[in-house]
Amino acid sequence: MLQAISILNILMPILYLTTFLAYATDFFNNKINLANSKRIFLLITLFTHFGYLIMRVVEFDHAPITNKFELFTLLASTISFAYFVLELLTDVRGTGLFIIFFSLLFQISSSLFIENIFEVKDILRNPLLGIHVVSALIGHSGITLSAVYGVLFLLLYKRIKSHNYGVIFNKLPNLEILEKMSFYSVVIGYLLFTVSILIGTLWLPSAFPNFNPYDPKIISTVVIWVVYTAGIGAKLIFKWYGKKVIVFSLIGFAVVIISMVSTIIIASSFHQFQ
Repeated sequence: MLQAISILNILMPILYLTTFLAYATDFFNNKINLANSKRIFLLITLFTHFGYLIMRVVEFDHAPITNKFELFTLLASTISFAYFVLELLTDVRGTGLFIIFFSLLFQISSSLFIENIFEVKDILRNPLLGIHVVSALIGHSGITLSAVYGVLFLLLYKRIKSHNYGVIFNKLPNLEILEKMSFYSVVIGYLLFTVSILIGTLWLPSAFPNFNPYDPKIISTVVIWVVYTAGIGAKLIFKWYGKKVIVFSLIGFAVVIISMVSTIIIASSFHQFQ
């Protein structure tokens, strides 16, 4: 199985590059229509990636969460999966290249530097920890997608205001759809983020004897959850729409980035009680 894992490790960046090029070609070349083919490329890439991840779990007897390069390949798959779900829900296919690009970068980094690790701490073999981390990563992926759609919204809004039309105007969905996709992405991210928090709240204290509820990562996670709870609540209660939704999405993403950077600076590990 190690040989198959090595082959797939090389194959994954190629598949993501092929998928990215299919979306890019469809976006920039009006003469070539790959609307259906690019989704098939993405589906094949996702199935192969999930197979690759399952093989790593079986072979090394732990979830691919022991170091940042294992997390990078997991993050590449969760970003693409979150986008794939969103594309199925909305049937909007013109924004894929902006999302798959991030998956491509993460997978290239992972494939170049990932290591085959057999010996890890017993806690890293616990399935609940794997679910906790995967849920958190999908949550972050949804939040990232929301920010990308927010940037595309502002870019298109600026083009419309300046009457500067072009491929961006012709290929991107309208402002209303971009707003909805940004909000749907936030909701997907928020729900999975909540699942991760619930698992962490119920399981971490028993898993770590020196559990610290004031761990920087826990505090930052709660802050992020509160910000998005308030934003989603405001959208639903006060009927926010348009730029208000986009500004909330980008502010929330900024909070996530600031939180992650400050946590890395303050803490020596993902959780200080590890």
